[in-house]
Amino acid sequence: MAAIYSGISLKLKSSKTAWEDKLKLAHFAWISHQCFLPNKEQVLLDWARHSLVTYYKKKLELKEDIVERLWIYLDNILHSRKLQTLIKNGKTVNLHFSLAKIINERVAEFSVSDAQRNVCTVLSCCQGILSTPTLAVIYTAKHELILELLNELCWLACRRPEGTFISQLFEVLHLAFSQYLLIQRQQVNPNRVFGEVIGHLLQPCLVLRHLLSVGTWAQCDQGRVRQYLSREVRNQIELVIQGGIFQPELLSSYKKELLLNEQSKDKKKEAIKNILTPTNTTISKLVDVGSCEPSLHVTVVANSVSLLYKLFLDSYSKEENQLICFHLLPKLFDCLRISCLPDEQVEALSLSDWTNELLVVEQLLNLVANNNIYNVAADRIRHKEVQFQFYRHLAELLIKHSQASVPAWFRCLKTLISLNHLIVEPDLDDLVASAWIDAEVTEPRTKKSQETLINTLFQTYAKLRQVPRLFEEVFSVICRPSAEHLRQPVLTLNLTVVLRDCLVELPPNQILDTWSLLLEKCQALVLPYVKGDSDMALKLLSLSLLLHGILFSMRCLDSGTPLPVVKCTQRVMEKMLQEVIQPMFDLLSSYQSQTSKLDLWLETVRDSALLLSYTWAEIDTMLSLNCRQYVPIVGAVTDIASESLSLSSFLAGTNMKQWEKVQELTDHFAFTSRYCLELLYMQKMKRTLMRMSFQSDIELQTLRDDATFILHSGKKSMRRGEITMWNHQIGTLSASSYPVAHWHLIVSNLTILISYLSSDDVTYIANVLLRTLPTTKTQESSAEEESSITIGQVSQALFHSPLFPELQSLHSAFLSCVIERCTRILFSGNHNDKKLLSKQLPWLFEKDHIIITQWELRSEKDGPEPLESKEEVGQNLLILAKKDIPIILKGDQLERIMDILEFFSVLKLDALLPSYHVHCFLLLLSTATNTKADSSCFSTGSLKFLMTSYQLLDNLQRGKNAHLMFKIMYASDIFEVILTSLFNVSKRFLIDVDTPSWMEFLQVIGTFLEHFFEATIQLKLSLGLNFEKILSFLSNCTVYRETTSCKHLENRDFPSRQLLLVSLTKLCQILSSYVEQKKFSSRLPDLLQQAILHTGEFVQLCSENKDCLLPSVFISSVTTLFEVELSHRSRARDIVCSEAKDSMLLSHTALYRKVYSWILTELPSLAANDQSFKLALQFLTLFSSILELHPSKGTVFVNIFHSIKRVLADPRIQVSEDVEPLLVALFNQLLVEGTTEEFQMIMQHILQGLEISNIWRPHINDILSAIKLIKLLLKCPSDGDKIRSFWVVCPQIISALTFQNKEACQDQSLLLTVVVPILDTVASLLRQGESIIKNPHHVSLAFSILLAVPLDHLKPQEYSRLFLGIHEVLFSILQCHSKVMLKALPSFLNSFYRLVFSVMHKGHQKDKGSTEDLTIVLECARLVERMYSHIAAKSEDFTMFSSFMVAQYVNELQKVTLYPAVKNLLKEGIYLILDLCIERDIHFLRTSLQPGVREVFKELYNDYTKYHKNKNRGEEKYTA
Repeated sequence: MAAIYSGISLKLKSSKTAWEDKLKLAHFAWISHQCFLPNKEQVLLDWARHSLVTYYKKKLELKEDIVERLWIYLDNILHSRKLQTLIKNGKTVNLHFSLAKIINERVAEFSVSDAQRNVCTVLSCCQGILSTPTLAVIYTAKHELILELLNELCWLACRRPEGTFISQLFEVLHLAFSQYLLIQRQQVNPNRVFGEVIGHLLQPCLVLRHLLSVGTWAQCDQGRVRQYLSREVRNQIELVIQGGIFQPELLSSYKKELLLNEQSKDKKKEAIKNILTPTNTTISKLVDVGSCEPSLHVTVVANSVSLLYKLFLDSYSKEENQLICFHLLPKLFDCLRISCLPDEQVEALSLSDWTNELLVVEQLLNLVANNNIYNVAADRIRHKEVQFQFYRHLAELLIKHSQASVPAWFRCLKTLISLNHLIVEPDLDDLVASAWIDAEVTEPRTKKSQETLINTLFQTYAKLRQVPRLFEEVFSVICRPSAEHLRQPVLTLNLTVVLRDCLVELPPNQILDTWSLLLEKCQALVLPYVKGDSDMALKLLSLSLLLHGILFSMRCLDSGTPLPVVKCTQRVMEKMLQEVIQPMFDLLSSYQSQTSKLDLWLETVRDSALLLSYTWAEIDTMLSLNCRQYVPIVGAVTDIASESLSLSSFLAGTNMKQWEKVQELTDHFAFTSRYCLELLYMQKMKRTLMRMSFQSDIELQTLRDDATFILHSGKKSMRRGEITMWNHQIGTLSASSYPVAHWHLIVSNLTILISYLSSDDVTYIANVLLRTLPTTKTQESSAEEESSITIGQVSQALFHSPLFPELQSLHSAFLSCVIERCTRILFSGNHNDKKLLSKQLPWLFEKDHIIITQWELRSEKDGPEPLESKEEVGQNLLILAKKDIPIILKGDQLERIMDILEFFSVLKLDALLPSYHVHCFLLLLSTATNTKADSSCFSTGSLKFLMTSYQLLDNLQRGKNAHLMFKIMYASDIFEVILTSLFNVSKRFLIDVDTPSWMEFLQVIGTFLEHFFEATIQLKLSLGLNFEKILSFLSNCTVYRETTSCKHLENRDFPSRQLLLVSLTKLCQILSSYVEQKKFSSRLPDLLQQAILHTGEFVQLCSENKDCLLPSVFISSVTTLFEVELSHRSRARDIVCSEAKDSMLLSHTALYRKVYSWILTELPSLAANDQSFKLALQFLTLFSSILELHPSKGTVFVNIFHSIKRVLADPRIQVSEDVEPLLVALFNQLLVEGTTEEFQMIMQHILQGLEISNIWRPHINDILSAIKLIKLLLKCPSDGDKIRSFWVVCPQIISALTFQNKEACQDQSLLLTVVVPILDTVASLLRQGESIIKNPHHVSLAFSILLAVPLDHLKPQEYSRLFLGIHEVLFSILQCHSKVMLKALPSFLNSFYRLVFSVMHKGHQKDKGSTEDLTIVLECARLVERMYSHIAAKSEDFTMFSSFMVAQYVNELQKVTLYPAVKNLLKEGIYLILDLCIERDIHFLRTSLQPGVREVFKELYNDYTKYHKNKNRGEEKYTA
């Protein structure tokens, strides 16, 4: 052994041994158990370290690959499990400081040179050292080494952001920062720590944090830098800076330095030299370019200013430190270029520079506001307004250098106003000009910030009751000389809403003062100079729009208003009319038009005059109605002179000639004026109606003329091709938006207009409505603003309004338009025999045909039958149906007629006038029975068309005028026409009878026939005759005869047989339901007997070839026949004598037994379709209840149970919520009829299915069958010995489910098929066994089930189902077994927090992810919030654990960045837990949490205090 030892040592030290051999020998010595060296690990580490140190000190020459292999060798040792085990077992392994030095040198070399060789290995070595505490001593024992390492690592990341090693580098950084933070907290000398951070770490850390904040590695790293790691490093940087620069021990130094000018003016200069100046030192280091690139340095400084101020406030912000917290702000602000550059250089800054700097200013101001640094009263009384002067200087700077394209500029001004409105008061005019009136803002985000600023202005001056002061500046700015055509509208829609909210709460004198100010500005500065000056005219229009917005936003005076206010309002109204509106009318009336095109100034004056006239008239009317003391300027008209009924009666001083001149001017391309004129005429109509004591002919004619003018004013514009949306603002009207405004005005006032419009005008409105209604395929253009409207939206709102059917003339006209368009499409179709069609369907193709006109004449009264006989109408349709020569429609024609039918669907067809009811009936019946699509159309489209037609016919036959249908045709004729047409149509369909669309069609036809037969009986329409004819037709039709004669059974005319079977079944069903009511007809029992015989015979024959029928149709028919026959037999038994009762048997017993056997055999395949499965279960339930039908061999209970078991054992079959009640009803019936032994058979099957061997074999189907059976039994009524015996074995079931779950969770393919059903079953057992399960152990087993379920690496659907299952089990325990939960509270919380953690990890922000994934996570987050609320409701049980729950939450939150929606839901839940925490718990959390987690908790608790705990806390900033 000694020889081996001596040889290895000598060879490693020998200069003669080749380095290749040395490396091989060293590797062998490390891994081999045969090589024994004293202290081998230390020897080999020292050799590798010594070799590298010697090489880098230039004392040894080595090849690059040898150096690389030495680093790899060292890295392998540092990361080896062997070394970690030795250290863990207590063996001492030491590293020399020289190794840390050469690692630091290499990192520094990598950051300044392009040579990147060995970088990953060196970083890996560093990681190995720092991650092992005993090895990390070489860094922690010498502070300068860890400081140097951090410095170089930061610069390496900043200078080589695209390096392939970046992920590894961040892991090393994370470890290095963690080590340094431990050292930093242990330091006792604050000045030394301050010097270390300032000298070595401040600049590189700030640069690195800036690069992390702007997402330098977010896009290019392709996942190499994990998000949580970068966030962790950023948090550590902030902790290092805060712990080094802003230590509590340094507060006195900051006070002495920052308050020096105020408190130390009289002290000697010698004393000043001894003061530590941390502020100046920090700022000097911040602005020093140092090793940073100048272009990057500017951005880093800007972004670091707000960080330093935030950290300073976090450390020192208390009420007594408000002044010192402020004094740092100007010093940091001076670091920004906008504060220190001359004006010409500030103006030269680029937009991106301004954006960056203003964002920093915004952050600084928000910090001031959020930390209550500025107290207005204290600043003024105690500190000589030192803060106010700074904010005032900042406001001057911002307003002087306007940046209206930057959203942050608006937000900065908004925050300044929120601090104190006096800050901007001296420059209010310039603020209004640059931020509102003259601002060119188009980008939506910037627009939103601008509106927020103006909103703040409105609210601030409204609270101060200084609104006139604000608007005085606004009016002055508008009246300044400027290019008015370049200005944007003064009031947007959002600003109008804000203005209304502010002005509605103001006292009237504020509004009156503002109103008077505007009138004075108009009178003094605008009106005298408006003639010939388009710019001045545009100013007049801006002021008019602003006045319109103000007056329409104010609260109207009422009878309780003081009389002086009313008098003042009257004077202002008179002044507005006489000194503003009247001069504009005089100016317009004196103008003589020389050309067809008006001057711009004249157009604008005309718009202003009409807008103010309408505004004045509207206000005058409202005041007259609401305020008793107000005397209208225009008194009540007593004479009927024509002038009194013209627009001149509105405005005193104006005459008819002036109005005629104004109306003449509005014909010249005037959209705003035309709309205002329409509004004036509308107002005139309202006034006329209000003052009319009786309706004279002149007044009525005036109302008609006004209504006609309003409608015809925009008639031409409604035919324009390009019509855009409108945002409800008069000032934004244009050629493309005026039609929307005009149509909106018409529709909004239809209740007034409709009575005074001619029939042609009503028809015009109906046509426009039909033309502009968006169809189902029309894609409405998305509005730029949510509040904008399109012409289609206005029409749709009218069409769907409950008021529309009440406007009877318009409703009728619209229906006529729809019918006309439908007829036009039908007439354009391809006719095989046009003459025959015109002859047989005259009501369709001849306008004003006698049938229609007769019903129009008889719409209001009952009279004789129509002249055309019932037989003739029925025969006409029947001839066409039998000859099968329909109208052939092309694809586009079919689509158009489908759109028309969609309109019919929305209209209330059950409340039509008689004439329209008849017309619609004939149209829809003719359309349904005499049209077909051409060969280019798909059968599904034709089916949809027919379904819609019969659904509409069904609506008609259930309407209040349904009897009119049967005055046109006999019921039997209608039935024969429809069935004949359907038989013909079914032959043409190239479609499989088992497709969903055909099944849906059969359901629609069945519903129609059901209601048709009901209407026939209820209306007592010759029941015997009609139903005899119907039965005769059904029994003699070709399909029935071919089937009953056993001919052509092999042909493929399956659809016709299905239609016939549906018809027969519905006939039996309806006759059976009405046969007991003798008031209808005594012949109904005989008719029912015939229907049963015909149906039974047809079903019997069809059962021999079930392939020709859908299972759902066949089983439905058999079940209905079964029920009808049972009901019929029951009635017959009541009539005959008791001796004959026992001899009465069902006439189709063999059929029912045959169907029963067939269903039992085919039940698994029937279960694939919900409809068929439901019908099969209904039949089995009915069959099992009739004992006489039960076969002699075998019990029905056993047979049905085994069939159901096969269905439940099939994993492909999912029992839906609709099917489950029927399955429960069947099981309940079986339990009622079954014996105890048969029930024991079910329980035996359940227990056998839950045997653990089934999952090993695997027999998954047996497990599934047992679980589903348990769920079914739980839903059966809980009375009786059988169900009680189930609960006896319930503990055995829960134990079996626990073992099954444990095994199933290990196979991911079984999660959905086995684990989810187990969770649902356990939840049901716990809920229903609340008072039955007595043993706590059996409830506690549920926690074992929950903790075994995996929640990681799952697909979205798997995760959603498992999450919901776990949640339901927990909720069941919490609600139903609270005593057991208290004893096992840690298990409950562990299970719950698995849900919380999984939601947080699934809900973190990532580059890729579908919306579906986020939707699922949001649903799960809502469940977590709900569980938090239930936990908080049991506060007495969870108080002890509340701080533990909060700590777990913030620990996990610190690792991820959640989607805002997910985070908000979780925060709402954790707020409820924070409600349970007492002050001691909060203090415990603040002191015991880790540094990064503590920051997260601080942010959470601040939000909790602000948004949840103290929602109604008042403002305190104006209190000294």
